[in-house]
Amino acid sequence: MASVQPRTQYSGDIAPALLAHYDRHARDLPWRSPPGTPPPDPYRVWLSEVMLQPTTVAAVIGYFERFSASWPDFATLAAADDADVMAAWAGLGYYSRARNLLKCARAVVAEHGGKLPETSAELARLPGIGPYTAAAIAAIAFGERAAVVDANVERVTARLFAIQTPLSAAKPEIRAAVDAITPAGRSGDFAQAMMDLGASLCSVRAPRCPACPVQMHCAAQAIGVAEGLPRKTPKKARPDRAGTAYWIERDGHVWLIRRPDSAMLGGMRGLPDDGWNARRDGDSHPPFAADWKAVAGEVVHVFTHFRLTLRLAATAAPVDESGLPPGEWWPLKTLDSAGLPTLFSKAARLAIRASAKS
Repeated sequence: MASVQPRTQYSGDIAPALLAHYDRHARDLPWRSPPGTPPPDPYRVWLSEVMLQPTTVAAVIGYFERFSASWPDFATLAAADDADVMAAWAGLGYYSRARNLLKCARAVVAEHGGKLPETSAELARLPGIGPYTAAAIAAIAFGERAAVVDANVERVTARLFAIQTPLSAAKPEIRAAVDAITPAGRSGDFAQAMMDLGASLCSVRAPRCPACPVQMHCAAQAIGVAEGLPRKTPKKARPDRAGTAYWIERDGHVWLIRRPDSAMLGGMRGLPDDGWNARRDGDSHPPFAADWKAVAGEVVHVFTHFRLTLRLAATAAPVDESGLPPGEWWPLKTLDSAGLPTLFSKAARLAIRASAKS
């Protein structure tokens, strides 16, 4: 049996029904234009799409509003200090996106006069813009007819067409199905309507099929398998890694380093550590000889591909600054403004609590 159930109404009926629903129920998001109004600022579309992959809308809204207030266009972002941008991104995760954000802004200013190119093909040539992001920007900001497929759209489409192939093998099949139902007009609204449907009625668990505007066209609902789609490929177990971070305190300041761009959490401020990464444990060798004391407790942090248990060692004894790794003394009173990623924020809280008890 073919995994895509053929129905003649897919190309003609789904888009009008879904767009009519979107016109009444579109989410009010700071990077969107309401249905029936001119397209949104391409910069804001680009910024939101980079932030949203693969993060939730709820997590992104605050970051988006702060970013767009500090850097409202490509020119201001391109001129921004890297450390300021990385600090503003702290906590949002997937830090390579922030580095690519700067690279892309600078390429747009240097090569395109500060304006995004308007086609998905040209957009995909910019740093940090993959096929999905290029299609989303081209459709939403410039009205190009493009098949826009994120996780929500994958789920909606797998159910509409009863696609039984497990992800990620089903991705080409799903994209072809999305392309088949994407209208020539209002393609950006259609893409956002599909996203909204997946984020609301067509949820991962307990989809609300009776309220769905395209229920009558949904092959999976018709045969009673909607909640089971899309089928997931079993995830590989995350390996466990262990490492040590080093808390170096002096006169109300802590020593922070800037992590290499090629490292995990690259470009971010952090604590010196013993070289842990996704492939191996740290070597437990401190950055220099000192009176190191183990801090009680540990930090457990889950990355995309591994789980890290981070121990902490601290010294407050006078140190030979010539032995310190490159970095800076940061006041403990303003540590929240350092833009530490979540892992090192957790480690800092552990060290500060331990210091307060001693």
